[in-house]
Amino acid sequence: KSTLMNVLFGLYQPEKGEIRARGQKVNISNPNVANDLGIGMVHQHFMLIDTFTVTENIILGKETVNKGKIDLKKAEKEVKEISEKYGLAVDPKAKISDISVGMQQRVEILKTLYRGAEILIFDEPSAVLTPQEITELMAIFKTLIKEGKSIILITHKLKEIMEVCDRVTVIRKGVGIGTYNVSETNPNELASLMVGREVTFKTDKKEAQPKETILSIKNLSVKDSRGVKVVHS
Repeated sequence: KSTLMNVLFGLYQPEKGEIRARGQKVNISNPNVANDLGIGMVHQHFMLIDTFTVTENIILGKETVNKGKIDLKKAEKEVKEISEKYGLAVDPKAKISDISVGMQQRVEILKTLYRGAEILIFDEPSAVLTPQEITELMAIFKTLIKEGKSIILITHKLKEIMEVCDRVTVIRKGVGIGTYNVSETNPNELASLMVGREVTFKTDKKEAQPKETILSIKNLSVKDSRGVKVVHS
């Protein structure tokens, strides 16, 4: 699925077949061509520079120049306007190394919108997010859809599909199994199509009987390689 989307975004070249944009056959030789066609992609592993600010990352490769210099103030204003329009709430001046993973993902979304994307591809976007951040991301999806954007969502999480998608295409072992209207299917049917056999979501387990405490942790803090606090209790 990711490989297929990387072809659509111009990172990989197809060995056969064709891609049509707005009814016209196109050759997406690289991501710049995809951007020109209004296609943007938010990768599972973000492509941001930690030492740059939000705005510097967003405009990289598409800088606004005034009298031979990058007009950072104008760019920050544009980024803020787009951020507010889509409810992304990102500080244009914040350094990437100082913001959360969820916020970094929003920067990636802003980067596609800044380049005029009408079709946004998301590759497993909730894999690195907390439950609260996933809820916020689903709300962002709905806002983007209301604004007329088209979203392609790669995910194994059936709850996300049922919440925000209109249609779902199941791909198993690199082969397309079929495309279905979400309103006409259900998680059980989709799970069976995904794995090729009947799936049950119920398991018979005895209720847990906790005994003495084996491990207790208090006042634990952990910082990642960027110095950002990722665990605090």
